[in-house]
Amino acid sequence: MITLSEVDLMAWLSPVIWPFLRTLAVFTSAPVFSSKAFPVRARIALAFFIALAAQPALGQQPVISMTSPGAIGAVMQQVGVGLAIGFAIRLVFAAVELAGEVVGFQMGLSFASFFDPSFNTQSSAVARFFGQMAIFMFIVMNGHFLVLMTVINSFKSFPVDQNFLTAVKQMKVLNLGADLFASGLWMALPMVGMLMFANLALGIVSRVAPQMNIYAIGFPITLTVGLVGMATTLPMLDQPFLALMTRAIDIFAAI
Repeated sequence: MITLSEVDLMAWLSPVIWPFLRTLAVFTSAPVFSSKAFPVRARIALAFFIALAAQPALGQQPVISMTSPGAIGAVMQQVGVGLAIGFAIRLVFAAVELAGEVVGFQMGLSFASFFDPSFNTQSSAVARFFGQMAIFMFIVMNGHFLVLMTVINSFKSFPVDQNFLTAVKQMKVLNLGADLFASGLWMALPMVGMLMFANLALGIVSRVAPQMNIYAIGFPITLTVGLVGMATTLPMLDQPFLALMTRAIDIFAAI
């Protein structure tokens, strides 16, 4: 008769449980993976498959019993690190959407906002367009594979233990969040410069020819200049997006 003790079960399950929790936390917070179009059952099944397939790359993992006091700390660490990875990737998308918000405000399209059911917030049309472009770039540059590799590599920087606060201190995700506004404004700077030049030209025209109704021609001109600027600068958006993605991933790379 074959008998299994708790030690034997945990020796089999512990190497899979902790990567599964961390991967599932990433799927809960990271863009694309956390989309409502991605069913919850599919996320759970994919997270378990990734945790199982990554066992050769993870090496020897510590065995922590689920009934021990350290299990709570280990669960908090896996969930915390996974949510931090997803949050860092979300900040990259937020920087691109911020650039769209700034451009839309300068174009006069800030009033063209609608409800975004994926985030339960109001977003402008230009910001939503930039967000969709960010999703396309994320898929084209195999960002989903980069995120999964980041989860696997994070076990070298943040191995499974009960030191959740130490892991949070080492991540320094706040530094990436501090650069969110700078990166978004940097991406929007070329289009904002073009629109400011167009507004300056309209101001000069209104002073030279006061009889011209500047309000009637101002909006079509700024809208046209903004669309031309978007068509010109969007092909160059991949470099800053890739640079931000690399910075977000490097936070969780092996130390």
